[in-house]
Order: sequence, then structure tokens, then C-alpha cells
Amino acid sequence: MKQLAQLLAAIAFTAAAGLAQAADAWPAKTIKLVVPFPPGGGTDIVARALSQKLADRLGQPVVVDNKPGAATIIGADAVAKAQPDGYTLLVSGSSTYSVNAALRARLPYDPLKDLAPVAIIAKAPLVLVVNAASPWHSVAALAAAAKAKPQGIRYATFGSGSGPHLAGEMFAMAAGVKLQDVPYKGSSQSAIALIGGEIEMGIDTVAAVAPHVRSGKLRALAVVGTTRSSMLPDVPTMAELKMPDATFDAWYGLAAPAGTPAPVIQRLAAEVSATMADKAIQDQLRAQGMEPVMIGAAPFRSLMESEISRYRALAHRAGIAAE
Repeated sequence: MKQLAQLLAAIAFTAAAGLAQAADAWPAKTIKLVVPFPPGGGTDIVARALSQKLADRLGQPVVVDNKPGAATIIGADAVAKAQPDGYTLLVSGSSTYSVNAALRARLPYDPLKDLAPVAIIAKAPLVLVVNAASPWHSVAALAAAAKAKPQGIRYATFGSGSGPHLAGEMFAMAAGVKLQDVPYKGSSQSAIALIGGEIEMGIDTVAAVAPHVRSGKLRALAVVGTTRSSMLPDVPTMAELKMPDATFDAWYGLAAPAGTPAPVIQRLAAEVSATMADKAIQDQLRAQGMEPVMIGAAPFRSLMESEISRYRALAHRAGIAAE
């Protein structure tokens, strides 16, 4: 038994030494950023902006690998099961890190156990909008109309469990009203429906609605997130309007497979922090309607935990199930 214990201790020491050496040498080859969406969307834009700057700082190629499908599950699961050596990383939105875990009974990965948070690097504010010809000039007026006619206010979603759906249900519960969700395939369809009078309310990213607000076709009543948008700086947040329970933040985070050596995570976090301090990347993200941030691993994990709990409770109360 003593010999076996010594052998196991030796194996553990050798493995630990190997990990330490690998961490010291990191990065020594190409780093892959897995994006669980097709090219061209918000997550892809964030990943490509980050990859260019990180490659310059790390002295190794940083490539984006798009793995779309199954509501981001395919790409996220690939990273969760990848070698934890710092060469396969995940760039994705809050749906991957918290919404899926809250709304889906079964996932092939557990974001809290199988992923190691590195940093949240950007937020994509959602904005509550109405047709500019509508009589509602405030969230309070819209809520009053919804109370007077339960389910008479129709709003656009991108399907059950999507960000706009959750945000709409949070607003409904905070305001004490009942709304009618109407699914659309994307922002362009929902905007046309709202401008054309098919629905009364929309909740979408600032990048999607700002052009219509500026053209005078839509009226922005509130940013659904916790901070104002630099693209629509005059629009108040739900928190400012004394409706903190109606806030919904969409964000983008970088994570590694669980078990990635701590020195690699720390080096990566430091390089990402330096990258996000670059004015060029900040301007690039703001031009896309995003707000650059730098939120470290510990608060990233805390946010995942709190959002999973919050969205799970919301789904239970509102009868929401992910498609």
C-alpha cells in the first residue's frame, strides 16, 4: 500500500509539473476562439475584434472558429470537452453561459462546472421601442395601456426563451401587466412588423433599433440593461425608471475549459484587460452598438450563478421553455 501511495504521489507530481511547464510556455501555438454562431453576428464581431489584438500581444495566431447550431450548445460543448491547455477558448453571449442552463432541462455541458470564466468583455444593450406614431412617450404610459387591456400589447421575440422574450416577461412582471409575445425570425422582420403596426412593442439590440429611432419611425422608451447606451445616450435605463426588476443585460464573455491551468487563465485575463483598454477596439465595438467592459473571472462567475437562478425562477413563473 505504501508503494502504491508513493507511485500515485509521483504520478500526481509529474502531472502537476507538466501542467506548470505547459503554462510557463503558453502560448506556443495557434489559439482558437470558438464562436457558437455563424459569421457576421454580434458574437462573431466581438471575437474577431478581440482575436486581432490578442494575436499582436501574444505573438501567436488567434483564429476564430465558428461552430453554430442548437442554440449555441454545439460550440459551447466542444470547448467544454476540449483539452484544458489554453488553446481552445469560447467567446459567446449570456445565452450560452446562463440562459441555456436556466431554461433547458438537459445540457451536455454545465457552464458552472465545465467552463472556466476569464472575462466579460462587452455588453449589447437591449432597448424597448414603440412605433413613433403611438401615443406612448414613456414606459409608465405603456404600462398603463397594458394594464387597461391585458395581452393587448403585442411584442416581438425571437422565439421562446430568447433575450427579447425574457426581457419582455421581466418588464411584464415588474409592471404587473400581461403582454402577448409574437415570435419573428430576426431583427429585420420584427422592425418591419413594429413599423407597420402588426405589434405594439419591440425589445431588441441598440444596433438593430437605433437607425429606426434616428429616422423617426420608432421611439425608444428605455434601455432594458443596467447602463445607458452610447449610441442612444438620452434614453434612460429601466433602473433609472425605478424598475430594477425589469433589467436584462445581454453580454459577451470569454471562457476556457475547466481545468485550464491558473497561470494561463491569469495571463489570458491580463492580456484581454490590456486589449480592452485599447481605444481602437472600444471605438470598434461602440460603432456596432456595444459597450466595451472588462469584468474579471470572479464577478463573471457570480453573474452566471445569479442569472441562472433568476432566469430559472422567471421561466417557472412565466411558463417559459426553450425551443
